[in-house]
Amino acid sequence: MINSFNKAFFLLFSQNKEVLFIVLTSLKLTISSVIIASIFSIPLGIILHLKNFRFKRGIVSFLHSLMALPTVVIGLLVYTMLSNNGILGNSRILFTPLAIIIGQSILAFPLIASMVYAGLSKLDSRFFETLKTLGANQRNIFKATIKEAKFIILSAILAGFGRVIGEVGVSMMLGGNIRFYTRTITTAIALETSKGAFELGLTLGLILMIIALSINFILHLWVKND
Repeated sequence: MINSFNKAFFLLFSQNKEVLFIVLTSLKLTISSVIIASIFSIPLGIILHLKNFRFKRGIVSFLHSLMALPTVVIGLLVYTMLSNNGILGNSRILFTPLAIIIGQSILAFPLIASMVYAGLSKLDSRFFETLKTLGANQRNIFKATIKEAKFIILSAILAGFGRVIGEVGVSMMLGGNIRFYTRTITTAIALETSKGAFELGLTLGLILMIIALSINFILHLWVKND
């Protein structure tokens, strides 16, 4: 075991081309997925908080239910749509980075939307009442809400990032774990450890921990210094 850790640390600092490709691919796919998910989920979370309409409670409950779905189920649903017999089979994007981005975006969407909605409910209600009293229109209220709740929104985005970068099912099913193409940190860890190549698995596991801890550390400093 000690020997495996020694080799893992050597790989970590050896600028191994395969390790670098896997890490960069994971970051690229994760960031792309979170950005796409955020574009749709953040406005939805804000609208759910600001507006009262029919089926609102049902939509919120549905988002909470989607958060509990295993990643492999989401991967299976998207795989069904992108396979040759699926409704998007002609697109030929299965087992490509784009397929992973689609699946991971769907995975992050309900989590970010739910966290934004839940976080906004904790804001002082007088904030919104003051805006309305001052005559702010819906657009101005929306912008002010984003500014006031920036840390809530950022926390939701980072939670989505953590959810996506640590998943295996979607990346494995939709990307196929193809070397130097769709292989990510988690799929590589699963493959290498199943082969008994613990050194590479440990290296990638350490990198995944470093990424997660670094992001949380940066967020903590930002909140503290704001």
